[in-house]
Amino acid sequence: MEANEDICARMTRIAILASGSGTNAQKLVEHFHPSSKAEVVVICCDNPKAGVVQRAWDLNVPSFLFNDRQLKDGSLLRELKGLRVDLVVLAGFLRLIPPEFVRAFPDRIINIHPALLPNYGGKGMYGHHVHEAVLAGKERESGITVHYVNELYDEGEHLLQVRCPVLPNDTPDSLAERIHALEHQHYAGAVEKLVLAISRKP
Repeated sequence: MEANEDICARMTRIAILASGSGTNAQKLVEHFHPSSKAEVVVICCDNPKAGVVQRAWDLNVPSFLFNDRQLKDGSLLRELKGLRVDLVVLAGFLRLIPPEFVRAFPDRIINIHPALLPNYGGKGMYGHHVHEAVLAGKERESGITVHYVNELYDEGEHLLQVRCPVLPNDTPDSLAERIHALEHQHYAGAVEKLVLAISRKP
């Protein structure tokens, strides 16, 4: 009985996986820093030169650097299991998550994509590649999609979509700026809703 109560009472432990500058990772850490429900226990990065590594240092969050082999051979998964991670949040992470990793965290890996999926998703569709494709497609709106992660790029169940207009004079840079603003405004809240759902499960 005491063990079950301890599991229910402890905070949800979040791992962030990132490959880039880490602005979304920083927003997530700051959002949950005063929380009694969740904490970011590690920021994992597959690029030692990425800005997120310095952000993790500045935020006093432990970091774990890994490569493609360590992702595929289970080294990263063992690290997260050792840290008793409950929820994995991708924040600008570009690699495909292996099937055994997905199975280890059923409905507990989420990602944010800078477009309205299922359009403009899939392998190679990240960052400016997405915004350039949206503009080339003459879309009237774009936005963000928060979704569960499965074994395929950007094909997991959607949790949240937020839209914004594509303006006649938009460039990839100007559209990216508005998309980033949506990410920073909405991603942490979507993660928090999932944290609350996890905390209610027996």
